[in-house]
Order: sequence, then structure tokens, then C-alpha cells
Amino acid sequence: MDFIRKKMRLGDILVTDGVLTDAQLTKALGAQKGSGKRLGEVLVDSGMLTEEEIVRALSRQMGLDFIELRDVHVPTKILKLVPPNVLRKNKVFPFEYDKNNPNVLRVAMVDPLDMNAMDDISIITNLQVEAVVTTTRSLMLALDQYYGEKENSGDALAAYTKEKEQQRESLENTREDDVNSSPIVMLVKELIEKAVRQRTSDIHIEPMERQVRVRYRIDGALYEKATYSTSVLPAISARIKVIGGMDIAEKRKPQDGRITQVVDRQEYDIRVSILPTVYGEKIVMRLTSKNALTREKSQLGFKPRELAQFDHILANPHGILLVTGPTGSGKSTTLYTALSELNREDVNIITVEDPVEANINGINQVHVNPKAELTFAAALRSILRQDPDIIMIGEIRDGETASIAVQASITGHLVVSTLHTNSAASTITRLTDMGIEPYLIADSVVGVIAQRLVRRLCPKCKRARMATTEEAELLGCRPGEMPQIFEPVGCPSCEGMGYKGRIGVYEIMEMSPTLKHIISRDGKAEDIKAEAVKNGMSTLRMSASELVLDGITSVPEMMKVSFDE
Repeated sequence: MDFIRKKMRLGDILVTDGVLTDAQLTKALGAQKGSGKRLGEVLVDSGMLTEEEIVRALSRQMGLDFIELRDVHVPTKILKLVPPNVLRKNKVFPFEYDKNNPNVLRVAMVDPLDMNAMDDISIITNLQVEAVVTTTRSLMLALDQYYGEKENSGDALAAYTKEKEQQRESLENTREDDVNSSPIVMLVKELIEKAVRQRTSDIHIEPMERQVRVRYRIDGALYEKATYSTSVLPAISARIKVIGGMDIAEKRKPQDGRITQVVDRQEYDIRVSILPTVYGEKIVMRLTSKNALTREKSQLGFKPRELAQFDHILANPHGILLVTGPTGSGKSTTLYTALSELNREDVNIITVEDPVEANINGINQVHVNPKAELTFAAALRSILRQDPDIIMIGEIRDGETASIAVQASITGHLVVSTLHTNSAASTITRLTDMGIEPYLIADSVVGVIAQRLVRRLCPKCKRARMATTEEAELLGCRPGEMPQIFEPVGCPSCEGMGYKGRIGVYEIMEMSPTLKHIISRDGKAEDIKAEAVKNGMSTLRMSASELVLDGITSVPEMMKVSFDE
């Protein structure tokens, strides 16, 4: 602790630890001047370092422990020591007493150099403070988890609703600073922030007969997170409409909007859909991080064999690559990853999307607008006059779009797109159903990737057991072979879910001369699949079975992605 009291500066610590060069520090200090930001914020915002790299460097250089608060159970008596508003203001979280000295309180801090925060906690608790380092996300998640419900004051919400009923007409005339500090504004903001920290993909705000239910979709499954009085719904709905650029007065028609919000210094794009139901307007907000769609190929979950196939397909100078699967199976992420891989100075890439999901530097992205007669087909015709090398079509929805995509690929362009089909083989027959001639499909398609997402078992609490006879059969094991598999349990790290994160399951069908021959003869999906498997394709069931046998996912998750096999 004496080491900290010497008032070491963050920049010096990072340079000493070797995670930052002197030149980078000078550049960051220059950017910090006049910005009103701390050096750590400037380093993270500029992309020089991640917050975790800074925190771990502090931990090493200052001899402090690093802690992930999600893995710790905090006793109630410690939670009562300091008011939550003081914890939020100072970005600190007391979590345990020192084992050797009950007069020492161990406190997780985002900035262990913040003497004022340590003094505040020491004065309030009348205890000595020992600093432990953590990340902002870990700390804010702990505050949400332990104090979130208490901080959302039901009385304040009720008071706001009553006031709103009296002054319904004056919502737009309210002073902006009053609006920004009102309980409903804070509620909506916190709703989004908590969702982001819990890895939520969709927030559902659902009116019911006697209450409003809030559910988060985490790793593909819905979990109830809060309930509110039905009297609060009009205020929540109005606030979301205001920030989403929708019509506040319209309550009878479905509406769509878009919100951008910064959470823990990361920008999130939120697509909002409002649907009138029997008990009021149901609101669904889909959350996307601006950085989440453009990942490294290694992060997608491809096995080495699949990665080699993926690279080989992308190496084709022309043809169509189709990524298929249901909504929410990660198709867009795979396409964006492929585009980022192909994005070079000597290549002209143009995309047609509805809507544009993530902006990528160096790529020309077109937003479909049917009202302005800019449909997928119309945009594609114009794009072909823009001298493209690679074309990305958000989704092939009709025969006309499919036909132009095929023509574009045959005339020397690489076309990547998505299609809603269940398997790689059925994608070919779907194109035939759309009116594309089989010989054209055989000539143009270079590869099809069918994909799904399965939940990863939490590595900290998953439990091993022997598979039953039925499970061994499902996994494709030899008769009498009983492999070891894992099942979910639940712990603080995964918030009792038993699962943490998701991984892609892939079925990659690369074209071969024999496959092309079967397709051009208008072969059935079963024949195409049989030939592809003979050529080394792993079906979704095979790929998911491998993940179960490797202890990455469970049998029920495997069954979800390959139920029809």
C-alpha cells in the first residue's frame, strides 16, 4: 500500500510494465490535453490498449490482486456498509474482509491510484482499505447484480407516471435536463446498460394483464429480469420512441427505430421494434456492438479443417458463397468476417443490406429502401455498373435477386450472401425452386456454409458423466462405446445458467466436379448431401457431436441444432 501512496502515475506504470512505449504515451498525453478524460480512457478509446491490459499491468506493477467479481459471493453485511450511489461515483466495490485482519476491508477498484475514493470508503466504514484491481465491466455488473433492483425505486416510477398522466401533452416541451434526470429516462438507460453487461442480444419489454415483464435473451435463451407496474409502460414506450426517432402519438401501428448508446465506453447499435398487443405495446430491442460483427476468423469456432475449407472457398476469384441458417444463427458475423478478410486496397467491395448492420472502413455499403424503389434487385443492377470485385447481398429473398446474383458471379464477380435454409444441400434445391436453372447453379456456386450457434458449457462448473446408451447412439459412437460427456450445473461465474457464451457449428459444402454434375442434372437434396459427405463434409450433427465429445457443449444443445437429422 505504501507503494501506491508514492503517487505513481498510470503512464509510468504502463511503460515500466512494457505494455506501452514512450512514443505511445507521449501521443496519448497529447490527445488527453483539453479532453477532460483520464489517461486510461484515452488509451482505451484510441485502441492502443484494452481496459483489461491496463488493469493487469497495474496489478503486476503494484503487486495488487486482480479479481473478477462475478466469481465472488459478497456477504450481505458487506453490501450494507456503503451506499450504492457512493460505490458508483467512486467506481469501487467492497467484497470481503481480510482473512488475517477483520479491520481490513478488501475493495475492488477500477483505479487503484484514486486516493480520494479509498479515503471515502475508509471514512464511511471506519475500516482500513486494501485495494484489489478489477475492470469497469466487472465492477458495474456486480453493482447491477447486487444493488440494481433496489436502485430502481418503484416510488419514483409511480410518481413519474402520475405526473405524466397529469401533463401528458407537455412531454415534448419538458426541459432537456429535466428529462435526462427523470426516473423513466434513468430506467431505460439502466435497462440497456445491464443488458449489455450480461451479454444480452435482445431486450423484451412485454405488457401483460397485471404487470410489465422484462426479459433478456442471453446466449439464445430468454430469462426474466424484472417486472414493473402496468402504469409505467406508457412512459417507457414514450421514452424509447423519443430516442429511437419514432412517432410518440402512434400507438396502433407497428413501428421500427434505431438507437445508439455508449455503454462502458463501447458504442452499441440498438434496433427497436414496437408492436401493439392486447395489453399495450410490446417492445423488442436488438443490441449489436459496433465491433462484434467484425471478428477474427479464429473467434468464429471453425475447427482447423473447416478453417482451411473456408479459406479455400474465399480464394475463388468469382462465384457465389452462400451462408445459410435461421435468424440469429450468426450468418451476418460470418459474412462480415469474410468481407474483412477480403478487404484490401486493390479490391472494390460493395454491399447491399437491409439494414446495414456494421460499418466497415474501405467497404461501400448500400442500405435498401423499398419506399425509394431501391430494392435488393434494383441496387444490384446499379452495383454491377460500379466496377465491383466482390458483392455482398444481405439476403437472397426472391428469384429476381437470385438471378442477378448468379449472373454477377458468372461474369467474374465474387458474390457472398445469406439464405434461410436448414442445410447446405437444401440450399441448392431452394435456388432451383426460385427459378434458377440447375446448370447455372452448378456453374456459379463455389461453396455453401450452413451454420448454427450452440451454448458453451461454463468451464468453471460443468460436470462430467458417462453418456447413456441413447446419448452414445445420438453422438454416433460405436455399439458398446460409452464416452464421457459434460452437463451444465450453474455457478456465480455463469449466473446460475450453466452456460457461458456461444460457439458456431458449421456444415461446409465445397463444390467438386461430381457435385456439380449431380446439381446440373437437377439432383435431389439427399443425393447432393450424400456426395458432399463422401467428399469429407461434416454435417451439423457430426460437428455438434464433436463439440459434445470435446466437452464444449451438451447433448440437449446438440439436439437443438440437428433435430431434423
